[in-house]
Order: sequence, then structure tokens, then C-alpha cells
Amino acid sequence: MKHIKVVTDSTVDLPKEDLDALGVTVVPLTVSVDGYSYEDGVDITSREFINKLVNSKEIPKSSQPSTGVFAELYEKLGADGSHVLSIHMASGLSGTYQSAVTAAGLTDVPVKVIDSQYISLALSFQVKEAAEMAENGSSMEEIISRLDDVRARTSLYIMVDTLEYLLKGGRIGRGRALVGSLLKIKPIASLDEGIYTPVTKARTHAQVIKLLTEKFHQNTEGKQVKGVGIAQAAAYDLAVSLEEKLQEYHNRHDFKIVDTTPIVSTHTGPGAMALMFYYDEN
Repeated sequence: MKHIKVVTDSTVDLPKEDLDALGVTVVPLTVSVDGYSYEDGVDITSREFINKLVNSKEIPKSSQPSTGVFAELYEKLGADGSHVLSIHMASGLSGTYQSAVTAAGLTDVPVKVIDSQYISLALSFQVKEAAEMAENGSSMEEIISRLDDVRARTSLYIMVDTLEYLLKGGRIGRGRALVGSLLKIKPIASLDEGIYTPVTKARTHAQVIKLLTEKFHQNTEGKQVKGVGIAQAAAYDLAVSLEEKLQEYHNRHDFKIVDTTPIVSTHTGPGAMALMFYYDEN
């Protein structure tokens, strides 16, 4: 059986040491702000970028890796006869998936490209499962089948302090229905098949925590939670408050709070927070 190597993009929101331990290769996206371009996670950290985001004169822009970058990587990874499984952020939010698909068609290396339909830690759930299964000798078909299950049992809920960044970045999707009625309101949305989809709204951070906690319990009651975490952009204290509330009901040693990637925070703006989790049926 051919070895399977896993590739993802820099929106995965896992620390480098975790990705290295899993043997996952990360292709960085690029973010441009105030006339300078940075490779996500390479030239700039999440915290460094937030400072630039808050003080920038214009909304930063992000761009996906080129087809050539993917094609060159696939050739390199497949040089020893390995197959490649390339798992990427939601195709509705970026052209990254399509760049990878196009590149896969340009190489003789067997490459399977997956649209995770998620970003951040929700993407990492699929990446981690794939890497662990590949290490244990699972076939490509077995891994892809498992990723279908993980995807179907994953939830992502995001709160943004303002829709300004989503609107100008063109990533708001069905959230346009909220525009014009958001004065002092904090919208909470999900990613529904990779599309930003309004779920509810809150007026205070206390209400945000209450609503997200309720969503977690509704979706996971009677089920085995396999992974859970929070990504935030200049909202660390709020993330800690949410974690503490969730820990009252579901104590976990592997709970993660991460600074979300510059690519994600470009479109959410500062003050954003996302709760992500997935489960298996008992």
C-alpha cells in the first residue's frame, strides 16, 4: 500500500509543532496590508497581524496559493511513490481549493483534493483524522469516508463584532440579510456548506457565551465529543470566559484556544470568536 501524505493550508489554525508531529505539510496563503505582503504564518504571526489590522488604513486583502505552488509541492511529495491527500478551507470562502484541484490535474502524482467546507480548528479536525489514519496505514478510500463523517458531525459558530470586514471581503454570503439591522448587535453565524449563514444574534458578550454554550449542548447531548476548541482575533478574554463556561459541563484536557490565522481575521475583523467541535455517535 502506498504511503499517503497530507497537505493543508495555513487557515488550519494548528500550532506548527502539532502539524510537524502529524507529518502534515502546510501551504501558506498570502495577506496584504498597507502595501506589504506576508505569507500567513511564515512572515507574520497572528498577533502581529492583529495590530496591523486594527491600525491599517484599508481592509487587508488575502490571496490563495498559486496552482504552480501546489503542483510543485505535489511533485515533491510524490517523488518517492507516495499519494497525496490535500484538505483545504471552504471553497466558498477562497480559491485555494480550486487552485489545488487544478494543480492535481497537472501532475502524474495521485492527488485527492478535499473541500473541508470549514476553516480554522474545524478544518483541523479533518486534517488530524486524515494524518493519524494515514500513519496507521488506512487506505485513501477509508480516510475519505471518515472525513465525510467528521464533516457531517462538525459545527462552527462564529461571532463577529462588526460585519464591515466580511462585507468588504465579499465573504458574507447569506449574512447580507442582517445588514442594516446590526447597530449594537453581535451576529452569530455558522458555516453551512462553507457559506456564512446567520443563526442568531446577541447584544452583549454574556449573551454570546450563553447562546454558544446552548448550541454546544444541543448539538452534542448524548454523543461522544471528539474535539472542541475556540479561535479568536483580539478576543482572548471572551474566549477564556466561554471555555470556562463549557468546562463546567464538559471538562476536557485538550480544549484549545488559538489566535486565528491572519487570513481568517482579515475577513472577520478584530473582536471575533468562533466555537468549533465535532462528535461521534455513541
